[in-house]
Amino acid sequence: MFVRLLQVGFGLIAFAALLLSVLIQIKGAGFIERRIPSWKSAQATLPPNKPSKELPPAHEMKDAVVRAFQHAWSGYERDAFGDDQYHPIGKHGSNMSSKGAIGYTILDALDTMLLMGLTEEYSRSREWVATKLTFDIDQQYNMFETTIRVLGGLLSAYHLSGGDSLYLEKAVDLADRMMPAFDTPSGLPHAMFNAARRVAVPDTDNQNLISTAEAGTVQLEFKYLSHLTGNPLYWEKTEKAMEVIKNALGDGLAPISLSPITGQFIESPIRLGSRGDSFYEYLLKQYLQTARTENVYRKMYDGTMREIHDRLIRTTNHANFTYTVELLPDAEGQWRVSHKQDHLVCFLGGSLLLGATEGRASVPPNFETFMPHEIRDWNTGLELIKTCMMTHETATKLSPEIAYFYPPEDPMSMKRDWYIKKSYISTTPLLDARYILRPETVESLFLAYRMTGNQKYREWGWEIFQAIEKHCKVPSGGYAGVNDVAAKNPQHIDSMETFFLGETLKYLYLLFSDPSMLPLKGWSFVSVDLIMNCARPCLLSKQPPRRRV
Repeated sequence: MFVRLLQVGFGLIAFAALLLSVLIQIKGAGFIERRIPSWKSAQATLPPNKPSKELPPAHEMKDAVVRAFQHAWSGYERDAFGDDQYHPIGKHGSNMSSKGAIGYTILDALDTMLLMGLTEEYSRSREWVATKLTFDIDQQYNMFETTIRVLGGLLSAYHLSGGDSLYLEKAVDLADRMMPAFDTPSGLPHAMFNAARRVAVPDTDNQNLISTAEAGTVQLEFKYLSHLTGNPLYWEKTEKAMEVIKNALGDGLAPISLSPITGQFIESPIRLGSRGDSFYEYLLKQYLQTARTENVYRKMYDGTMREIHDRLIRTTNHANFTYTVELLPDAEGQWRVSHKQDHLVCFLGGSLLLGATEGRASVPPNFETFMPHEIRDWNTGLELIKTCMMTHETATKLSPEIAYFYPPEDPMSMKRDWYIKKSYISTTPLLDARYILRPETVESLFLAYRMTGNQKYREWGWEIFQAIEKHCKVPSGGYAGVNDVAAKNPQHIDSMETFFLGETLKYLYLLFSDPSMLPLKGWSFVSVDLIMNCARPCLLSKQPPRRRV
């Protein structure tokens, strides 16, 4: 590996995937009823450790992923270098603002380049950061996306580069511009901020609300920045937001909308997909980030996992696949069940495995040491990963943005497990049917492989990679999503999402790498772009750090 990986002594061990919102398509079915799934067992399980197909050597699969990154990057660098977004079909870029770029694609990809040892691509990218990147742009940006992609990318590059001060200086400049978003009556941040004016901007498109994922998925990056700089402000502001959420949450599950003014949840759906997903991830990761010293986060995580099992986990009638449902509030104050699962939910399988082991167990784990709730979470994690792979059983072998499962009262539930929603008035595929290069399933495959040693997860990852190569690769450079995974010859969507470089290819690369590269017991992804070392416990126990002189 080309870059020396410094130990920074930051106590955390976690992984995550944070991503864009998707349109909400609802197929409701009856009122919620609690039930204990039939798969629940008192013993933890492992699938057979044998792939059904002969795999290429691991180094060949890993090298193939590196070539895919280089192909994607060659198109971006030729057509749109420095731009926030890349459109490989039209061969041009676009920015979040007409006034310039803030580095979404480059910063999202820096750590992947460093891990892959792509010195030339990295050097040119660093030069752009040094000479072209500025945050002094009079434009409003989303707090959540900017934190996980731009700030997280800078902090990860700082760490993996061995402490290049350029990245820390840029991170501090950006974070200081974002801090005013937290100056609200409740302490929850507004969803937007103006980078040049350094002011909060309410999200008028969402009734001035902020999603639970947005409010609860900025803590890790800002706390790490406090660790690196000694400035407690970043810690204090983001910790206050978590305190507000905890007080509003109680012992239940979190609706997806909060008011930055009152600090209270607003009547809205409960789901593990868009606008809710990463909140649940970060509960575990904040506990791990603090060297397991802040038990409040472990208790919040365990409580929400218990509620998820009681209220959101279901199994299909046909093949007994495990999936998650959404809860929708109705006019009578009741909750309706929607048997709908976003692709985003596929983070949960790997996250549950991580929560059961905290990354410290043997490979495979010694289940005799597991507590009952850890066995429950382990089994659920494995089953959810299997279900996510089942949604890849399409004409393209790619999974849709949204999968619908047949509820038990539907006669079709005895014949089939799931389907992709179609329009009744148009032949144009719904957005549900698209695949936009998302990373959630491969992230869970990576975690599952590292914690079980089971070659089946590499096989599944290789199948996904081959499907991406077949259907998403643009010959002239770059990769693009597809509009309908159920079509034999789907049309390309003219966008290469930044997370394809920053997450999807990174997780595939690590899946096929030797486990000594970023071992779970020492290294961690705490967000989609933030990579740190867990050399020794430090920071984030009860008090924020003091500012360094």
